[in-house]
Amino acid sequence: MKHKLTVALAAVAISSGLIVAYADAPQSNVMPGSVDDPIITKSYFDQHISEKIAEELSKLQGGAPAATPDQSSHPEKPSSSSSASELIVIQLENGQTLYGEAGTEIIVRSGQTVAVSKDDGLADVTSGKDIAAGGKIELNHLLIVPRDGRGIKPDAKNKQEIFVMVRGNYKVVDADGTTVAP
Repeated sequence: MKHKLTVALAAVAISSGLIVAYADAPQSNVMPGSVDDPIITKSYFDQHISEKIAEELSKLQGGAPAATPDQSSHPEKPSSSSSASELIVIQLENGQTLYGEAGTEIIVRSGQTVAVSKDDGLADVTSGKDIAAGGKIELNHLLIVPRDGRGIKPDAKNKQEIFVMVRGNYKVVDADGTTVAP
């Protein structure tokens, strides 16, 4: 009788454990290790994930953008640069112009500035619009330079210091055309 009671208690304990384990399992009909949910090794996972990460990073970093037809017509092609991922802060003085290469990001933190361009202008991705040459730049808006030879300069009405954050290739030019070291 003692043996039957032990077996019965063991059966109840085992079935209770299975019920609890089943209750915690995801409620789907997919069996682990099946075609719909294959088991893979850690080395396979590590190798393929690192390859995918490297591919995605190379897509994001990419090479230098291909030259566009209007790049050769702009004498103010930027020559100074920051690291591809580094945002640097510069102070822009009255009479200076900041020119960016295609893809350069600019954020005006203080002061009044306007867009500089010989054609279409700058992309204001914060507001989702283009800013034409001479258009006012809003503070803390992310601007992207779509083509070389475009940038920002102080508004003629500006009375305060201008601080700008820049990521990418750029140069600062004085009113007389001399390049100022960033």
